[in-house]
Amino acid sequence: MTTTPKLAALAIAGTLGYLALAVLGWGGFAAFFSHPARIALTAILFLLTGAALFTGGNLSPGEREDRGNRWVLPVFGVIGLLSAFVPAYTDRIDFRTIDGDTVRWIGVALFAIGGVLRIWPVFVLGNRFSGLVAIQPGHTLVTTGIYSIIRHPSYLGLLVNTLGWALAFRSSIGVLLAVLLIVPLVARMNAEEALLRSQFSGEYDAYSARTSRMIPGLY
Repeated sequence: MTTTPKLAALAIAGTLGYLALAVLGWGGFAAFFSHPARIALTAILFLLTGAALFTGGNLSPGEREDRGNRWVLPVFGVIGLLSAFVPAYTDRIDFRTIDGDTVRWIGVALFAIGGVLRIWPVFVLGNRFSGLVAIQPGHTLVTTGIYSIIRHPSYLGLLVNTLGWALAFRSSIGVLLAVLLIVPLVARMNAEEALLRSQFSGEYDAYSARTSRMIPGLY
């Protein structure tokens, strides 16, 4: 299963644009790639993008969509653009940075873990995974694998991935941007769960009762 050519082009363009902002923030290619942690971060970024090209996610409104939740998309976009540039820039000028190369490598590891957690559910759900809050044709409720533990693994992955990117640049401002993602993510989860509950009724209630949203036993 692969993504559509249009989404593949968007994914590649988005990755290149994201990296370009970080390179710009760090003052150019030579400066950016002068540290092995940033080289590793870039390699992981491209590997994750390459893997995403083989998923079946989409942007279809499907059979029924909660259009009232679309406001979170531009919010994600703005936070994403800031997260691409600001951590790299603050790292270069040493503004509000967290000292130590250990922090950089912890960030690289979290970026990789979060990225895998972000795209893994897309492989599991295939065409049922949409960038919009929508019920897709033939939509079924998946309650096995990682979904038997948490209901929103991809959103947890996004948070961990964004936090990892910030730490790879030792950026406390980047960490704050990652925290700001929580507001639109909670709104998105509320909308998704309301739509799924209206579609699957008691089955979804039972599923919710035995699982956590993002962090087992906590939330």
